[in-house]
Amino acid sequence: MTPDPVLVFLAMGAVTYVPRWFPLFALANRTLPRILLEWLELLPPAILSALIAPALVTAGCPKHFQLLTPEFCVAVPTFLVAWKTRSLALTVLFGMFLFWIAGMFLQ
Repeated sequence: MTPDPVLVFLAMGAVTYVPRWFPLFALANRTLPRILLEWLELLPPAILSALIAPALVTAGCPKHFQLLTPEFCVAVPTFLVAWKTRSLALTVLFGMFLFWIAGMFLQ
């Protein structure tokens, strides 16, 4: 017996929506401590770093540590441009350009 696709869709929506809605509802009219706010500001960079770092410093199959991959060599100057300019568009264009150049010379 297969479940009704509409019910599956609604259940998936509820499972996605409720965990996002509950903290907003529970904390909407409260003042959070400054230390907690400062800690919460660190979450996006930490999550992004955890997602990106393995791709930059590992290579091969099975994965092994390799620091000087083309991706890492492109990421360092791209990070510096992002830090200096604070411009998403310039950072993306600069990173894509460097990756293109690295692909021409490092293959």
